[in-house]
Parts: sequence; structure tokens; C-alpha cells
Amino acid sequence: MPRIEALLQDRRLYALLGKFDEDLAQGARSEGCRCGGRLHRATYPRKPRGGPVDLGDDYDRRYSFCCAEEGCRRRATPPSVRFLGRKVYLGAVVLVATAMQHGPTPTRTARLRELVGASMRTLRRWRSWWREAFCATAFWKAARGSLSSPVAEALLPLSLLERFRAPGRTWRSVVALALSFLGPLTTTGSSAERGK
Repeated sequence: MPRIEALLQDRRLYALLGKFDEDLAQGARSEGCRCGGRLHRATYPRKPRGGPVDLGDDYDRRYSFCCAEEGCRRRATPPSVRFLGRKVYLGAVVLVATAMQHGPTPTRTARLRELVGASMRTLRRWRSWWREAFCATAFWKAARGSLSSPVAEALLPLSLLERFRAPGRTWRSVVALALSFLGPLTTTGSSAERGK
């Protein structure tokens, strides 16, 4: 996968993903609470790993809201393209680094450790998560049918990235599209959150 590893430290990718998350947050806030109440900002802290150093304050927080109505106070956390559920590593890192493991070589593994700081054990755990926990989610069982052609589950997430490739489309936009597709996994209560 030529040049895809550069995305792991590409500030333009993370800025794009940050903008997507802002848009998702604004949309959720404008919808309001299911009870009809207004939503107030109630972000919570994150300590993301694996991306470029100092991505800014927005990457230290996950957008979330809380209903302003007394007696409701329901939390509303919109989907995210920056974070993949409760994983501590950024979503783009988990997606790209795991895709790069297909056909792993000692050189590639060493390079991944250097780029994102993930141990071999963590990289193996991500691969296992994609093949087992992710494939078992209700999200995947429903969403895979929306793709134009079947995805080889044994090659996830590389095979998923390939579904978003198109002539003239950059790897940056391919990763952003794939993370947008995976957005429903990132909301509270998602069954895919369990695999860290």
C-alpha cells in the first residue's frame, strides 16, 4: 500500500476528521434531545494516541451533549470519525495500521511501532478485533449489505478501505470515507466498543 503509511502522521487528515466531527456534533446539537429539550455541551476528555503530536485541544475531547431539561439530562454523543469507540488510539491509526499489517514483514511491523507507538501485542489485538469482534457486530451485519460488493472479512480492514477507493481519490479521502462509514460504531452503547 504505497504512501498510505504517511497518513498516520498527516495533519491534514486529522484536521479533516476534526471538521467532520464538528459537523456531526453541530447536527446532533441542532436536533435536540428526544424529549424536546435543548442540548448543552458536555464533552469528555480523551487522551488519544498514535497521531501527530499536539493535534490541538479538540483532539483531547470527545463531543457529547446533555439535555438541559430537569428530570431528563439524557446524554447524546454523536458518531465520531476521530475516535473508534472507546479505543485509546485514534480511529485513523487503528484503521490504517491494521490495514498495513496484511502481508506483515518485520520491517513493516517495526515501522508501525515507530510511527504510532503501538506494541506488537496491540497491533495483534487490533487485527483480532477486526476479524472477530467487528465482524460479529450488529452494525457490520447490517452495513456490509450496503456496500457495492462483498468485503473479504479475513482481510479487514484493508478490504474495507479498498471498497472506498476510486480513480482520482486520495488515500486521505478513502480513510475519511471509511471512518465516516464506521461512525455508527462510535456511539455510546455500540456493541463494537467492547474490543479495545
